[in-house]
Amino acid sequence: MNVTLPCSLLRSAVLRHEPTEAGGSLPAWHHERMRRTLAIVNQKGGVGKTTVTLGLASAAAAAGRRVLVVDLDPQASTSWVLGLDPDPEGETVLDVLATKGRGLDGIIRRSGWTDHIDVVPSTSRLQGLEAGPSKRLRKALSAVEDRYETVLVDCPPSLGNLTRSALTASHHALLVVEPSALGLRGIGGIADVIDDVWDATNPDLELSGVVLNRVPAVSREAERRIDELARIVGREAIWSPEVPQRVVFNQAVGERRSIHSYGSRAAEPIVVFDALWRRVRGVIQAATP
Repeated sequence: MNVTLPCSLLRSAVLRHEPTEAGGSLPAWHHERMRRTLAIVNQKGGVGKTTVTLGLASAAAAAGRRVLVVDLDPQASTSWVLGLDPDPEGETVLDVLATKGRGLDGIIRRSGWTDHIDVVPSTSRLQGLEAGPSKRLRKALSAVEDRYETVLVDCPPSLGNLTRSALTASHHALLVVEPSALGLRGIGGIADVIDDVWDATNPDLELSGVVLNRVPAVSREAERRIDELARIVGREAIWSPEVPQRVVFNQAVGERRSIHSYGSRAAEPIVVFDALWRRVRGVIQAATP
């Protein structure tokens, strides 16, 4: 696979240039700087973005930290697993994206897992959203971001307007990859979109890391793909530990429970997500003055 990431993505640890408008004043985006918001992305479906989002939220709650989960996938799987059943009359993230000036008051809901996790629910009606990528989500989140340790945005499996809106609203992008031939396809496209958003709507955006998901215990194929990924993004960009391939993840989704609620039955996944959560906290603290 011959994939080259745009050079700006290889400088995620380098201080970014902050342009100024005429007269030396700060540009408009500077007044809505999003330091705690992290978009979890991949254009390929089935790589486990929802698993990673839910695992990080579970670890945060277990550590006593408040998080907000924003579900931008029209399938609304994250909302459902977090205990929110579809409500035809209820407001969702669609109301923020489709309505100028709409804030999150009345839309944020408490999860069914714990008081530490709030949710901005999704809806299948997002599929019909015609509006292009905008800063509406960014504006809405800027008013509530400081209430939480972090905001996790679960993106849809596409590089369209919803993902671009999420990246416009985020300081951090976290790429989820499955170590398989199909799992690595499209990484260049993701990098291009992140670079486009960085140039056009969000100069603060950084590719903060790559999480390997569904990693089998023993697999030469997976090892080859991980080495290939390291050549693409750089070994230092791949977060450790890897998320193992375990049946308990599917069980947790089916039973709409957090991975931490399984205790010793999910000992290894719990250790993994506790470590990944500490990594998320580290990049957020590094970005927060």
